[in-house]
Amino acid sequence: MIPLSHAQRRLWFLCRDGDPSGLHNIPVALRLRGDLDRAALAAALADVSRRHEALRTVFPDEDGRPRQHVQEPGAAPDLTVTVRPAAEHAELARRAAGRPFDVATEVPLRAHLFTDEADEHRLLLVLHHIAGDGASLDVLVHDLAAAYTARVLGGDPEWPELTVQYPDFALWQQEVLGDAEDPDSLHARQLDHWAQALAGLPEEHALPTDRPRCAVASYRGAVVRAEAGAAVHAGLAALARERHATPFMAVQAAFAALLTRLGAGTDLPLGCPVDGRDEEALHDLVGLFVDTVVVRADTSGDPAFTEVLDRVRDAVLDAHAHRDLPFDALVERLNPPRSPGRHPLFQIAVASQRDADDEPVFPGLRVRTEVVRTATAKFDLTLEVDERHDPATGAPAGIGLALEYAADLFDAGTAQRLLDRLVRLAAAAVHDPVAPIAALDLLTPAERADLLHGWQGAPAEPHATTVHALFTARAAAHPERTAAVCGGREATYGELDALSDRLAARLARLGVRHGDTVAVLMDRSVELVAATLGVLKAGAAYLPLDAAAPPARSAAIVAEAGAAVLITGAAGAAPGLGVRHTLRVEDGDGGADGDGGAAPDRAGAHPDGLAYVMYTSGSTGTPKGVAVSHREVVALAVDRRWRGGAHERVLFRSPHAFDASTYELWVPLLNGGLVVIAPPGDLDVPALAALMAEQRVTGTFLTATLFNELADRCPDRLATLAEVMTGGEAASPAAVRRVREHCPGTTVTNAYGPTEATTFAATFAVAPGAPLPDGQVPIGRPLDGTRLHVLDDRLAPVPPGVTGELYIAGAGLAQGYLGRPGLTAERFVACPAGPPGSRMYRTGDLARWNTAGQVEYLGRADRQVKIRGLRIEPGEIENVLGGHPSVGRAAVTVVPTAAGPALAGYAVPAEGAAPDPAELRRHLRAALPDYLVPLTITVLERFPVTANGKTDLAALPAPAPAERPYEAPRDDTERALAALWEKLLGADRVGVHDNFFELGGHSLLATRLLAEIRSGLGAAVTVRRFFAGPTVAELALATAESAAAPEPPIVRRARRGRPA
Repeated sequence: MIPLSHAQRRLWFLCRDGDPSGLHNIPVALRLRGDLDRAALAAALADVSRRHEALRTVFPDEDGRPRQHVQEPGAAPDLTVTVRPAAEHAELARRAAGRPFDVATEVPLRAHLFTDEADEHRLLLVLHHIAGDGASLDVLVHDLAAAYTARVLGGDPEWPELTVQYPDFALWQQEVLGDAEDPDSLHARQLDHWAQALAGLPEEHALPTDRPRCAVASYRGAVVRAEAGAAVHAGLAALARERHATPFMAVQAAFAALLTRLGAGTDLPLGCPVDGRDEEALHDLVGLFVDTVVVRADTSGDPAFTEVLDRVRDAVLDAHAHRDLPFDALVERLNPPRSPGRHPLFQIAVASQRDADDEPVFPGLRVRTEVVRTATAKFDLTLEVDERHDPATGAPAGIGLALEYAADLFDAGTAQRLLDRLVRLAAAAVHDPVAPIAALDLLTPAERADLLHGWQGAPAEPHATTVHALFTARAAAHPERTAAVCGGREATYGELDALSDRLAARLARLGVRHGDTVAVLMDRSVELVAATLGVLKAGAAYLPLDAAAPPARSAAIVAEAGAAVLITGAAGAAPGLGVRHTLRVEDGDGGADGDGGAAPDRAGAHPDGLAYVMYTSGSTGTPKGVAVSHREVVALAVDRRWRGGAHERVLFRSPHAFDASTYELWVPLLNGGLVVIAPPGDLDVPALAALMAEQRVTGTFLTATLFNELADRCPDRLATLAEVMTGGEAASPAAVRRVREHCPGTTVTNAYGPTEATTFAATFAVAPGAPLPDGQVPIGRPLDGTRLHVLDDRLAPVPPGVTGELYIAGAGLAQGYLGRPGLTAERFVACPAGPPGSRMYRTGDLARWNTAGQVEYLGRADRQVKIRGLRIEPGEIENVLGGHPSVGRAAVTVVPTAAGPALAGYAVPAEGAAPDPAELRRHLRAALPDYLVPLTITVLERFPVTANGKTDLAALPAPAPAERPYEAPRDDTERALAALWEKLLGADRVGVHDNFFELGGHSLLATRLLAEIRSGLGAAVTVRRFFAGPTVAELALATAESAAAPEPPIVRRARRGRPA
């Protein structure tokens, strides 16, 4: 029995279930013009097949053990002839190139001739990778031309005898490598080296993709191209000479630097093909001699490009020095977690194109060799590098770059931009090779213009007024218009203006002056609105307090803010808050107790004076007071996006101490609208829906938690609104979709903004009739006068599609944190894109611009986690989990386990549903790679929430233990399968949930297992299906599925030249 070479074994395994896309086909086309002798061409094909045993070898297997079977010399491929117009030949060749082989029964070479029956011909040769590689195509075409020449001249081809054939190489390779169990063998020594060199390798790259990775890869792909000019080529070549490297290594270094800049991380495993034709006897032989090594590119520490080149050079040389170890042996030894959705050890490859030989000579024909592409991609990305040189001088003439990309993950535009950025980065590195790679410019002038200007907020309307001055102007213009309604009580603009004037006078008599802060602790009411206005008219800033907060926290806030006066309701109490004066406001009255005494000083009011101080939780546990000026509140209120009538009747339902109240109060009041004041306390969903309908609310803001609950339980109750905004957390695409379906006339807006940006910095509106975005819902574009910047660690803008930290500048920016200059300086930093002295706020949020010029929120930077070297965004998993119809809300967090940190999922049922955790994990597995599937999913009645309505991840209960105890087989099928596992793996006891690969299994053992299942149980389980669930329980399901859909029987079929 002739064994397969190591590289053949891997390909045989990959093709065991068939290769429907022709992924492993290697096509080449010869365009022939002139008088073609078809008989000579057919004879030449037979000559070449006789010369190379690899071209007439098939690969049957017995019990999952494949072997090489070399057929007799007459087993040449037929030359199929298709007569079509010449214009159709290229497309016909492309289709034929993707037709799969059955390597068990079919010789691995096909020949198709497309002809117009005149002088235009195209010969397509398709070689299966199991029988050859790229260099083999050169040998094949060269030998075919020689044989054709001889046959046209009436003779036999005369060529040097081949001293060895491919089966000889396969046997020789086994001898040279030796036994992996022998510590002195080459096999064992190189295994040890690679195990150390690749220790801690990330399971998967972190490069952002257009779509989540599929659970099972389709291998659909395409190619984009770009060109690095002669100057860049010469510069890279010069750099390479200085660093004792090659130009190809310089391109690899540039590619690694680019991947890091685009978010792939700094530990980058790159697959690189290496040719194994070291022995002279192999040079003229067709066969699979190429293998793959992993070049581990290290870009950590923001090194100079020259340093990256040095590191890549060393990694490449080290990999080539240990290239004797076959890749499949390395995979078996390292045993990385298997997934049918990705390639093991690396998913990004870099290859150097072979130097093009002179065109082959076919007598009487003009010949041109053409590349034929199948619409496939073996890896996520493969960069092909083609160095070109001046034929006369040998000088660098440019580098052709082709990027093959997986269509499951990337769009053509994304791939093209990536390749174009590689050219830009290479040019920048040539210009300044000692610059840190993070400083190399990736942006085109058009992209920079979009990021800094085109996609930013429209210019803000100029104003130089205060909140209370603008309100007073509205009240003077229409004093009888209703300004606020609370229960059965209404207050006009004139009444609210007078009421707030009286309160301002009282505050002045208590000594309140410009620059002071006044604490406000009241339930929602007309009097609360008047009190807030009264504080502003007195020249002070209002300090809203949360009635639900512990008194000690409120007292600390009052003390830090320096508030000497507290306004409270008639029945309110302020125990222990430490103020000098407490002002109680009676219902319907400003608390007037005479008109004498001091009056507020209106002349001292200034747009840059403080309007309010709002305290938010701090990461240290100490609340921090965000100080916001009148100018920023007015800028929010007069923004153009509130026009059109959707915000004429706005619901005030947020606690006064939370920043959503800024929108709820001032957007309607400063535009002549009406505030619908919700009753004190928390409203349940039915009460909230009823209030909005009864009071004809046109616009409201709901936290994401509340919005999701309404969308789940009664989405139709939002149909009375012209616009509903949601924010505070990432918007649920499923919730937005449900509301749109039930409320087609309502605009659904995803709003984003921290307290430090005066409530809202950006919005994305899905208007009636507008299409829903694919995937996540963006946070959109900035408000008028506001600018959003997505920046890297050096505060430089990142390209569209690349993740960075979100910064906010321009209108709406708070002055800082009251009394906290150090913290203010840390979070409010100089804005490099603005005029001198301008600032921007560092949000701590991750985001990216999409190609449509909308910002996408990607979660908190401090929520990003790494597990087994993989960077994970819990929000991505939450979106998929929340998309299951039985799930109303979803959360994902990280929990400690004995094996290290692991993901834990949580779900709140949709209305009337009962989620099954096992079904939810299957749902996640169908859409996400294994490493993104939580170890556990816990179903809760509701999520704990923070005081401002966000999901309190820290308060989620601990999940049930993830470790499964041993569970014995439960039926005859599981018992038979467990027995097979025990025999193949040498295990004492296999439970139904044990993982085949975690017990020491590998790909070749898997094929033997599946072969025994076929022969013993009569079930044909595919390798891909097994990889998707490598447990006895899942395998038992797969055997049942196979039994339900049996394969058709093998029957005798008609063959060309003989009857059936």
